[in-house]
Amino acid sequence: MRIKDMLSSGKPTVSFEFFPPKTDDGIDKLYRAVEALKPCRPSFVSVTYGAGGSTRDRTLELVARIKHELRIETMAHLTCVGASRSELAATLERLVAAGVENVLALRGDPPKGEATFVAAAGGFGHASELVAFIRNEGYPLCVGAACYPEGHPESPSLDADMSHLKAKVDAGADFLISQLFFDNQDYLAFVRRARSAGIDVATVPGLMPVTNVSQVERFTNMCGARIPQELRRRLSIVEHDPAAVVATGVYWTTAQAKQLLEHGAPGLHFYTLNQSSATLAVHAALGL
Repeated sequence: MRIKDMLSSGKPTVSFEFFPPKTDDGIDKLYRAVEALKPCRPSFVSVTYGAGGSTRDRTLELVARIKHELRIETMAHLTCVGASRSELAATLERLVAAGVENVLALRGDPPKGEATFVAAAGGFGHASELVAFIRNEGYPLCVGAACYPEGHPESPSLDADMSHLKAKVDAGADFLISQLFFDNQDYLAFVRRARSAGIDVATVPGLMPVTNVSQVERFTNMCGARIPQELRRRLSIVEHDPAAVVATGVYWTTAQAKQLLEHGAPGLHFYTLNQSSATLAVHAALGL
């Protein structure tokens, strides 16, 4: 089923994001984590590319396996990293042949060791170009794109970031999924700015329950998100107690999710880090 249709149904979607491990043992553990979330009746699950566009074959294998074996709708991430137009076309054809109906079109991060993104020979330098390529080539896919409530870390300003986002939507993106954030006011203000800019597609907030303090600090530094002072204070009190850190993260994300749904968010997208327990706890607390 196309995610655009799910988002237009009037019922909030619930989705979970995973990344493909590099080993067969890791793949089996991930499959079990996805299986554990099946009772939550997720609207869909997404599978990322590895850093720098690595593990793309595992992404393709996983989305097909989850869709056909677990009967859960899937969305494959697709990045411009290290891929020519012909290579991207081959990947898209494999997805279509496997019955996958949804992709998240991304520029992608620079490969490890490189400070800036450089388009591959014959490839694309922006996600908007990838979206346009999918549309112009006529692939029968529902296309999502990423957005950044606090601004993309490479953007010189929020206005510039919004212009790039508008280009992706104008190119044919059907919906948006946000980068993680911990202050709902950042998301709500972003949606107001997007609507003022003429962006009217559904914008799904991305949430991540904190399970490890050093890990979340590393992630937020990479993606340009901030940890609110109150959350930082609470985590500092319990940072040497792993169970208390998880409980704090679950409590914070649950409160976020409830408020977002009350404000009309079209769904909730959870960054799981391939762990199901914290996400399951949030889902149970929400009673969805």
